[in-house]
Amino acid sequence: MGSMDDYPRKPSQSQSPMRSKLKILLLLVSTNLLSIYLFSGSSGRINWLPPAAHLWDSDVLLRELNETQGLLSASQAEVVLLSRRLSTTNTLLETLLTDIGKARRDEAAEQDLEGWAHQLTGELKLAVGPHKLPLGYTPNLGSDELYPTLGTACRRYQEELTQYMSYEVGGECPSDEAFAQRLMLKGCEPLPRRRCHPKSPVGYVEPTPFPESLWSIPPDASITWNAYTCKNYACLVHRKMEKGTYDCKDCFDLSGREKDRWLYGDGELDYGIDEVLAAKHGSVRIGLDIGGGTGSFAARMRERNVTIVTSSMNFDGPFNNFIASRGLLPLHISVAHRLPFFDNTLDIVHSMHVLSNWIPDAMLEFALFDIYRVLRPGGLFWLDHFFCLGTQLNATYVPMFERIGFKKLRWSAGRKLDRGLEKNEWYLSALLEKPTT
Repeated sequence: MGSMDDYPRKPSQSQSPMRSKLKILLLLVSTNLLSIYLFSGSSGRINWLPPAAHLWDSDVLLRELNETQGLLSASQAEVVLLSRRLSTTNTLLETLLTDIGKARRDEAAEQDLEGWAHQLTGELKLAVGPHKLPLGYTPNLGSDELYPTLGTACRRYQEELTQYMSYEVGGECPSDEAFAQRLMLKGCEPLPRRRCHPKSPVGYVEPTPFPESLWSIPPDASITWNAYTCKNYACLVHRKMEKGTYDCKDCFDLSGREKDRWLYGDGELDYGIDEVLAAKHGSVRIGLDIGGGTGSFAARMRERNVTIVTSSMNFDGPFNNFIASRGLLPLHISVAHRLPFFDNTLDIVHSMHVLSNWIPDAMLEFALFDIYRVLRPGGLFWLDHFFCLGTQLNATYVPMFERIGFKKLRWSAGRKLDRGLEKNEWYLSALLEKPTT
């Protein structure tokens, strides 16, 4: 069978007769509809050709032209009204489509979550939940189910999470502290709860009474040492003289540099606790030390009747246990964790070394805004020896701190020279205040 090209046609003819007829019909219908809309209505029909008797009567012609103009004005008003209604309808339609898209995404996310939950077994499935509330729906939750707190990133490490949740219910938990902490640092934070008992120290010894405990090395039998290279506190104290890199290398030695830290300021990068507290006109009662090592900052503040929570990780050392043995409050969270305090509640936040240029810029800015969030109006942020390169200080970090919105009470920048002048390494110490308005 031949194609349409086999038949002769006029050079100017580019459309099929049927398509042309449809276009003519559509044009005719559109014209008629527009004519009906414009020239019909409650006000009457326009007489384009008045009676012949009045054809040359100027008064009659003028009157009918005025009537025609009035009808056109009314039609234009109706067109404007129709346009507004079409605009409103379009907005409603867009909103509806957005809501439908969101509902579909939420449904897909819920199905994805349910699909993940269906793959789980044993203790992990039970820990993940959800669990129906015994008393049914509660408006406080807006649900009849309770989901245990579990880091979303845990889903990326299902095999490791399953290993973490493998234990005998009611028995002794595996000695997997380091393994669990690695999961936390990967973003699987918080971990699910477990129904097992952590291993207790052999020959456990009671801690030293307070306040002597603030500056005493705890008994070795106060903790278990399975997870650490050192198997006693003497090893940790002397680790400062060993080669190699360790987190907070000398901070277990309470008779060394820790004994005098923050007692005195030097007018430059080192600020003394008393001068910092004197800079605050209001009261300082509670606060947080981010990455506070073994808790010496909290101990100094405790001597001044200020309660400090110390966040710390156990990097090849029992930092959290050590802090607790001193009679202080440890908090085992990473620097990436949202601070577990409500808005406008803390009087002071301190951080030494931990907040520095090793943290990606975006994550650091989120952390600084979170510090701003938990501080009460007039609260202090003591940034202690923030480390960066000279090229980063003014280009990256000064603008970042300005974006946060703190008020500068003190601001000190100085060269870090222990690795040589050519490294162009800098420290920044600052005492910042959250505005009261």
